[in-house]
Amino acid sequence: MFKSVFLFLSTLLVLQHAIASPWCSGIAVSEKTRAILQRDADKRSADQPRAIALVHTEGTLPHQGLWDQSVAAKQDLPLIRNLALIWRSNRDKSTLDHLATLLDAWSTIYQPSYNPIDETDFDILIDAYAITQAVLPASTRTKLASLVRAWGEGYLDQMQRMANPNRATWKNNWQSHRIKLATLAAAALDDASLFDKARNQFRKQLNQNLSKSGLSFDFQERDALHYVVYDLEPLVRAAIAAKTRGEDWLNLTADNGATLAAGLDWLLPYAQGKEAHEEYMHSKVKFDYQRQAAGVKGFSGQWDPKSSAQLYWMASLLDTRYLSTAQAIASKMPWLDACW
Repeated sequence: MFKSVFLFLSTLLVLQHAIASPWCSGIAVSEKTRAILQRDADKRSADQPRAIALVHTEGTLPHQGLWDQSVAAKQDLPLIRNLALIWRSNRDKSTLDHLATLLDAWSTIYQPSYNPIDETDFDILIDAYAITQAVLPASTRTKLASLVRAWGEGYLDQMQRMANPNRATWKNNWQSHRIKLATLAAAALDDASLFDKARNQFRKQLNQNLSKSGLSFDFQERDALHYVVYDLEPLVRAAIAAKTRGEDWLNLTADNGATLAAGLDWLLPYAQGKEAHEEYMHSKVKFDYQRQAAGVKGFSGQWDPKSSAQLYWMASLLDTRYLSTAQAIASKMPWLDACW
């Protein structure tokens, strides 16, 4: 009996290991992708860090408040991602040195705000930590790990203590972005306790944000496919992080029968150009109309399927049935091609 139990557990561990995947796959980066990443890095080889203590663009228009400073500071992020991926490809010391300088600045200066819309792009810092933590200077690694942990623990603590089901921001795309950052942090830190909490919040978000058919709360609130994409992208990113731990969150089922796959499938006819949608015609959010009046791109007219390209390329990493849709919309993003 004990032998049978041992064999069962051993087989289970082998299977779990077989379906898990590393943060970045072992597939070699193509010369074309490496050249694209390197070209950007070369153009910015003399760039000094733009790190600031707080970024804030949520709810503001260009030239209001910290909008301009925040946009300028966030120009560091694509460079950080590219440098991390270039280093992964060539193990070049000068690439790592440039990356470490940028990471050290951000991990020293930045203070988490726990505004998930302002901070969602910092998944790039978590990516860079996960890819290069073993080779970063010790002081930089320690500070960056502390920042990653602050995001993971802080967002999960907020979701546990402060969530208000009567407020849209605790069940719409805001919550999806919280879950993305918390899940990536938990996976990058290899913290099983944090990861368990993130999984619970992911399942809860499926239950409150999606119907069994895949219709999202965001679409009902904003009447915009832009926000369907913006809501699903962070959940797919979280699911990719979960895959590194051998878990399938694409088909994880909520109490109401909702799945992330259903949300992606609901959007498919629009992404494939079979159906069209006029954006924001019946939005319940006043700020959407303010952005329309200010001429902010993408807040009027028909939805462009190209805006879902990154979503479906990421989804194709979870299920290849989304691959043909992604390929029909646009070429694969270099950062995805270089990592996943």
